Amino acid sequence: MAARPVSRMLQRVLSVRSCSSGAPVTQHRPGEPSQTAVEELSRRRQFLREHAAPFSAFLTDSFGRQHSYLRISLTEKCNLRCQYCMPEEGVPLTPKADLLTTEEILTLARLFVKEGVDKIRLTGGEPLIRPDVVDIVAQLHRLEGLRTIGITTNGINLARLLPQLQKAGLSAINISLDTLVPAKFEFIVRRKGFHKVMEGIHKAIELGYSPVKVNCVVMRGLNEDELLDFVALTEGLPLDVRFIEYMPFDGNKWNFKKMVSYKEMLDTLRQQWPELEKLPEEESSTAKAFKVPGFRGQVSFITSMSEHFCGTCNRLRITADGNLKVCLFGNSEVSLRDHLRAGASEEELLQIIGAAVGRKKRQHAELLLMLQDSPPAIPSISSQDPFRVQGIGHRVSFSNQMATLWKGCRGPRTSLLAQQWLGSGPPQRHCSSRLDSDTNPKCLSAVSRAPATPSGPPPTSDQLTHVDAEGRAAMVDVGGKPDTERLAVASAVVLLGPVAFKLVQKNQLKKGDALVVAHLAGVQAAKQTSQLIPLCHHVALSHVEVQLELDSTRHAVGIQASCRARGPTGVEMEALTAAAVAALTLYDMCKAVSRDIVLGEIKLISKTGGQRGDFHRT
Repeated sequence: MAARPVSRMLQRVLSVRSCSSGAPVTQHRPGEPSQTAVEELSRRRQFLREHAAPFSAFLTDSFGRQHSYLRISLTEKCNLRCQYCMPEEGVPLTPKADLLTTEEILTLARLFVKEGVDKIRLTGGEPLIRPDVVDIVAQLHRLEGLRTIGITTNGINLARLLPQLQKAGLSAINISLDTLVPAKFEFIVRRKGFHKVMEGIHKAIELGYSPVKVNCVVMRGLNEDELLDFVALTEGLPLDVRFIEYMPFDGNKWNFKKMVSYKEMLDTLRQQWPELEKLPEEESSTAKAFKVPGFRGQVSFITSMSEHFCGTCNRLRITADGNLKVCLFGNSEVSLRDHLRAGASEEELLQIIGAAVGRKKRQHAELLLMLQDSPPAIPSISSQDPFRVQGIGHRVSFSNQMATLWKGCRGPRTSLLAQQWLGSGPPQRHCSSRLDSDTNPKCLSAVSRAPATPSGPPPTSDQLTHVDAEGRAAMVDVGGKPDTERLAVASAVVLLGPVAFKLVQKNQLKKGDALVVAHLAGVQAAKQTSQLIPLCHHVALSHVEVQLELDSTRHAVGIQASCRARGPTGVEMEALTAAAVAALTLYDMCKAVSRDIVLGEIKLISKTGGQRGDFHRT
């Protein structure tokens, strides 16, 4: 070998038993309390910091970047099907025989740690579905010089496994969570499990992990309207919410128009919290950290696209099938598995690793090309006006279709469900988007062509109420009206045609579950009616319900929406808006299949409450 690392030559000079770093070691005696081991580990880590040897040449690239952080994928499998990550049917998996065995993982980890890697993060797929993940953590924990063992997980299995993982030596946790809305979570990941993730976050806090890092990939039209909700969680919880710029990898169907830049996100946060302060960061950190003064936790931004951090990158990756990747964006890989199974010695493996690291570019070409092809940044839009038009040809933002169940109209707000699961605030009532079990499940029975028959006092009015004496548009002053219980029901029908109807019926549309999306769109639309209809008053709805039912005889979907509130003005506009937007969403979901879709029969079915009396269409 031409050049042996100085760190290894120092081992031969230091006459200290078993520690490759030169840190003094005392023999652990059976029966000693675990605190002794913890204190000893702390002393050894302090020694490592004070007596750090020159870094390995094999892990230093031609630009002087020292790679001390290794990410190891334990599996290609995942128990979720995130829409921005993989298709619903999953991806072709590597045969088990071609994946790294546990012993091979540990052999490679041991080699990298000897050369200076002091942090290993276990990834996937979903690492916590690997049966021997706890044992792998325990084995890694025994490696001298390894200071941090982290894991990135979707959190589904975290609450169950974390106590064992902590005992095995897991020291850092990143939990992926892109929304605080259970229904939206299910739409994004195509699986249930929101409450399991929240339980996992709660368990991590309970076991003393601080901070608990929560990774949120921010995508325009999907979840950018939840930025303030995520930040509000850090007020009472030791969380580091990390907003990650969406990266358009090959194979997923999104594009740069979905990316929300770091500066746009920061602008949104500063509109709510002008006092947001920047925190110092390490040179190799990928995150720009901020904190709202007085909050327990913090927020960070991973600016992978708008302000890349290639110049300080210290990361290497080993895939589940044993390939070494020196850059996340690069296509170049070297199979360590093949060399390992061919009987390569440690020295030969180091030469292969060193050659790969040496070829790492200052900034990868693929990233440059993607950034050159990206459109200009979309101007910042305040999250306090979430229901907006983004331009002709664009779909209505999906976040504007989803029901953020706890969200108020103005000001900071913390997820009520998150408060309930994480204990950061008092329970509060919120709008329900669920179908009540005691409601009539038949929507189409209400869709009738019969004439309207009002009941109660007739609506006597000889002039339009939304114009003033000079004929100009004006809002009605409801300040003097008494608060009464208001309920309204509206309906609509979407005639899909046989082809689109069959795909909706079998849930085979490429865009996803049309009925679920339309249901949620209707709920969100009801809550945003005053922002859509200029002269409508904002109404604090106490309940919204949207039902959809398939009608195979007409190849149609019947929609019924009901809204309830207590206030000085009615909710019929909210019900009509919910039904109409649900119908429009069905059209949007199905338009790629057929343009011959008819939306019709949008009408008020009934309303109760108010001075003008009740109305019932029979």
